[in-house]
Amino acid sequence: MPIITKVSSQKRPGRYNIFLDGQYAFSASEQTVAEFMLLKGQELTPDELAAVKKFDVSSKATALASNYLSYQARTVYEVLQYLQKHGIEDEAAQNAVSQLSAMGFLDDRKYVTLSIKQSLRSGTDGPLTLTRKLTQKGIDPAIVQEKLAEVADKDWLDTGLRVLKSLKSQVGKVSERELNRKMNSKLLSHGFSSSIASLVVAEADMRPDADAQVEALKKQGVKAYKRFRRLPESEREHKIRNYLFTHGFASNEIDAFLAGEIIPLDELAEY
Repeated sequence: MPIITKVSSQKRPGRYNIFLDGQYAFSASEQTVAEFMLLKGQELTPDELAAVKKFDVSSKATALASNYLSYQARTVYEVLQYLQKHGIEDEAAQNAVSQLSAMGFLDDRKYVTLSIKQSLRSGTDGPLTLTRKLTQKGIDPAIVQEKLAEVADKDWLDTGLRVLKSLKSQVGKVSERELNRKMNSKLLSHGFSSSIASLVVAEADMRPDADAQVEALKKQGVKAYKRFRRLPESEREHKIRNYLFTHGFASNEIDAFLAGEIIPLDELAEY
């Protein structure tokens, strides 16, 4: 049976070189050395040697995973991918994940709960976007849906209002209908359902008053006039009407603009 003839520390903290019968044999972590009491003069059977090496691989995997988790919370899938990139075999990686899970350092349910709380507190992701991001991190969709089901629709209001914050400057620049369309579109793009989006839009209360609506009609009408001013009058009027309609203005508002009630027609050329 081989005998340990030397145990020396490496430059890397926590790692040791193990020599058997005067020759370097393998390296081991401080945890492995302590677990098997690897001291000079100790004999190792083939089975003991195999057990030492297997334990050291698992110890290395756990240390790597622990360090990876020290920076921020991770999912089980992310940890397994990280260990795989570092050449850790599947069995050792699974053992490390099991150990860290048992210790409470790795928990996909807690990760989902934390992600939801973060978005509710300061994020801009709605439920559907969160679902996509979390499942991309390898979390079981059933776990994600279970945790999202615990959140009431009204609890997403603050998150939705943060999404709409940048649209406040649009009041008085676009029609009420166009502004509502933009708000709903933006909320849907951030992963809010149509029902939650409706709640957020109502809560935002960005409905322009009469003066703001007239100002928006004036701005968009001028834009339309500048775009089509070189066309014959009948064609220009048709184009302006279509432009304003697609931007959310009602027929009576469009008629008022074309009749010169918003801006006198002889003054349009000055814009």
